Amino acid sequence: MLTIKEKVAYGLGDTASNIIFQSVMMFLMIYYTDVMGLNPATVGTMFLVIRLLDAITDPLMGAAADNTRTKYGQFRPYLLWLALPFAIVSVLAFTVPDLSASGKVIYAYITYGLLMLAYTAINIPYCALAGVLSSDTSERVSIQSYRFVFGMLGGLIVASCTLPLTQWLGQGDEAKGYQLAMLAMSTLGFVLFILCFFGTKERVPPTKQQGFSKDQFIALFNNDQWRVLSAAAFALLSGQVLRLTLAVYYVKYYLGRDDLVSLFITLGVLGSLVGCAVAEPLAKRFCKVKLYIGLQTSAAIVCALSYFIAADSIILAFAAFILWKFLTDTATPLLWAKMVDTIDYGELHSGIRTTGLVYSSIIFFIKLGIALGGALAGWFLAFYDYQSATVQSQDTLDGIVLTFTVVSSIGSFLVAAIMLKYRLNTKKLNEIQAQLSFNQTPQTLP
Repeated sequence: MLTIKEKVAYGLGDTASNIIFQSVMMFLMIYYTDVMGLNPATVGTMFLVIRLLDAITDPLMGAAADNTRTKYGQFRPYLLWLALPFAIVSVLAFTVPDLSASGKVIYAYITYGLLMLAYTAINIPYCALAGVLSSDTSERVSIQSYRFVFGMLGGLIVASCTLPLTQWLGQGDEAKGYQLAMLAMSTLGFVLFILCFFGTKERVPPTKQQGFSKDQFIALFNNDQWRVLSAAAFALLSGQVLRLTLAVYYVKYYLGRDDLVSLFITLGVLGSLVGCAVAEPLAKRFCKVKLYIGLQTSAAIVCALSYFIAADSIILAFAAFILWKFLTDTATPLLWAKMVDTIDYGELHSGIRTTGLVYSSIIFFIKLGIALGGALAGWFLAFYDYQSATVQSQDTLDGIVLTFTVVSSIGSFLVAAIMLKYRLNTKKLNEIQAQLSFNQTPQTLP
């Protein structure tokens, strides 16, 4: 059994990660369009292009983590090595250079690319760390619940503090305000990664060091349950990020309440916090697979029906967004717990434990979904003729609402359909654990 202290320490790592992850999802698009003055279609394309590079970096990082052996363990050392570089490049990504329009585009490509590379290098080992803290399946859901509660605290910090810090530190200079706000939050993230490093311990021993073997990749692709999760992760994040990226635009322009942007996003994150907190007791009471499908279906329905909320129905718009965040993030710890389950399933069938590769590959599909969601946001804004920092036409407003609601809901509907093919329920997992334990126990002749 892990202590609460260690679960909290592990969760602080996700607080640190989410300070950047949520900043990108919530504010990077509007920062690029309204502060740097970039074309939304250009930004959308950049999001997709940079994330396609993850097809190379993510599997390499996962394989590297799988084959890391130090006195600190396999995955923990990366938190120590990369916390400071990650913090530095995060500030650079939210810095406006004194360059021409084309120079700013090049700068955005470089700094956003470095940010995503740093995120890959520290986040994949961090995620994989959950798989070696405990081999107990029930503990895994608990670990992920703690992780995502604290991860949502990171989102809460971003949602509630970014715009007020930007205004306070910038004193009318929005570009300077964003830079200094990110400096403050990145410093906090650095400290939290270090606390995560010192507060956790790897308990599941690594298998024999295999090097960069094609057998690892063959074992991965032969894992059909990994393929299901990868497809679900891609569909899920495409829809979620599309909606979260447009949330600022929805409140600022459709609802016409620029003053309520921080409150809207903050209350959504609070809904997420409650969702993550109730995930563990719900998982103990219901089948995790059926629960996950039900949550995604419900979230999709709430999202789609939000299309009918009038611009002056502020309270109803807030309530629908909070409920949607509650439903989606009640499901989030369940998805991440399933990743560890697919690792056990793959090891039983192939004899190869590909912890780093499973996490890195699914994270790649998550990031590809994030990239597509962000790209779609930019492309839709451009398609509906969005003009930065000005009054929008009715067609533009209608397009923002349609994309924020109906189009975004498609992701969760697809996830629910994909997960019908996922077979690792509690009974099946107990059988897998029993067989793995038997295989790892030295056998003696009678």
